[in-house]
Amino acid sequence: MRIIDIRETAIPLKSNLKNSSFDFSEMTTSIVAVVTDVVRSAVPVVGFAFNSTGRYACGAQMRERFERVLAAMTAREKVGGDAERSIPIGTIEVAVWDAVAKIAGQPLHRVLADRYGGGRLPDKVFCYVGGGWYWPGQTVADLQDEMRRHLAAGYTMIKMKVGGLAVVEDCRRIEAVLQVLGSEHRLAVDANGKFDRAAALAYAEALKPFGLKWFEEPCHPLDYALYAEVAAAYDAPLATGENLYSTEDVQNLVQFGGRKAGAERTSFPMAATRCRSPSQPASGLAAPNPIRACSVRSAALRMTPRWRTDLSPCRIGPASVSKGRPSCIG
Repeated sequence: MRIIDIRETAIPLKSNLKNSSFDFSEMTTSIVAVVTDVVRSAVPVVGFAFNSTGRYACGAQMRERFERVLAAMTAREKVGGDAERSIPIGTIEVAVWDAVAKIAGQPLHRVLADRYGGGRLPDKVFCYVGGGWYWPGQTVADLQDEMRRHLAAGYTMIKMKVGGLAVVEDCRRIEAVLQVLGSEHRLAVDANGKFDRAAALAYAEALKPFGLKWFEEPCHPLDYALYAEVAAAYDAPLATGENLYSTEDVQNLVQFGGRKAGAERTSFPMAATRCRSPSQPASGLAAPNPIRACSVRSAALRMTPRWRTDLSPCRIGPASVSKGRPSCIG
C-alpha cells in the first residue's frame, strides 16, 4: 500500500448540547481522508477519521507538519508537547488504519487482534452510552425520557454530565436518572475537568451517597495532587485518562494521583498504535482499587470522497465528502 494523498477539511458541529463548561455551537472538527494506490471495484481505497468532538479542527497542523505519517511524524522534535501533537497525528493514523483494514477486507478489530493479540477476540466488549448533556429548555422529565430511550436501545450502562448546574441541581438530575435506571452501578458521571479544589471536593461529598460506577474528571487532568485529595475524600471509583497524551502522564497519574484514580479511557485521537502503550509501563504501579471501566472510543464514518484528479504524494488539501460505504473503524 502506498499513500498517494491525504486530505483534510473542517466541518462545523452546530450543536447546542453542553457539558459542564462549553457547548458545541461553534465547535469544528477535522475530517481526514488517506487515499491509497490500492484500487477495489475501480475505486481507490480510502481511510477516514475525524479528530474528536471536543477539540477544534487541526488542519493547519496536519498540513504544515504531519503529512509524513506514523513514525516519521515525530522525527527531529524534542520530547514534550504530546497534547499538541497527538490530535493531528492520531487522526491521520486512524485514517491509515482504516485504509489498512479495508485493503485486508476485514474489520479493524480483527486486523488489530491478528497483529497484536495473537488473533484472540473477546466475545463481548464493555461499552456504555454517553448522555445526559445539558441543552436549552431541558426538564427533568426530558432527561428521564432520554435515559429510557438508551435502555430501549439495549444499553445497560450510561454516563451523564455534571458541573453545568449547581451541585444541588445536579444531584436532583442524578436522582431522577437513577429512578429510571434502577441501580447506581448503571450510572457514571463526567465533569469534564471543570472543578477547582473547593468544587471538586464539594461534588465528591455530594456524590458519595449515590455509590456511582465512577466519577470522571472532577478537575484538570494534570492536577495529580488534587486527584489524590479527591480520591482520599471519595469512596467510589474516580476516572480519568481521556486527556492524557503520553506514557509519562499516565505513570505520573498512577504514582501521584491517588490510589483510586486510574486511566478510564485511551485518548480518542491517539489511535491504534499508541493506545496499546500508555497502560503497559504503569501496570507495575497499579493501585489496589483501579478504575474498572475501560473502553476505547472509535468512530465509524459513512463517507466517500468525490475524487479529485490532481492527486500527488502526501499532500494535504481540502476535501469534499459525501455519504457512501461504511468505514472499517468501529
